[in-house]
Amino acid sequence: MDRWKKRNNLILIGMPASGKSTVGIILAKVIGYDFIDSDLLIQRREGMRLPEIIQKKGVDGFLEVENEVNSSIEASRCVISTGGSAVYGEEAMRHFREIGAVIYLQVDFEVIRKRLHNIKRRGVVLRDGQTLRDLYDERCALYEKYADMVVREADGEIEDVVAEIICRIRENQP
Repeated sequence: MDRWKKRNNLILIGMPASGKSTVGIILAKVIGYDFIDSDLLIQRREGMRLPEIIQKKGVDGFLEVENEVNSSIEASRCVISTGGSAVYGEEAMRHFREIGAVIYLQVDFEVIRKRLHNIKRRGVVLRDGQTLRDLYDERCALYEKYADMVVREADGEIEDVVAEIICRIRENQP
């Protein structure tokens, strides 16, 4: 938690459809920070949408691009929303932990399953033969590994999630 005293960014990680972008935008407004969506940075750099990048470069190619983009983010006083697969990039996650506090938005599998209607159109990195449940189980372990804070989204109330993050950050500052 000492990292929060030295770094002033908040990095949101979690499954696709966990609310990282929505929570991130509202959190940034409330605390007066800027907001960065790393998926949009990836799309801007590559000149195409996430599903197109995955289709053109494959899963491994996409993950390489994502790791490069995330590793290069230079920010101060920002809430950074990452793609769900950001945790596969060790360099990026090391970088994020150096520039801020990593917050895992934890959501139950059934909620994610209901929210993700068209997983391919959304640009979710899913390997051949991998189910959404497989992906969830694999990633949850990585999210917990990198998280400085885990915030459970119980009822889907965004304002409650934002309030909990703010309260817990204030508790850990000098």
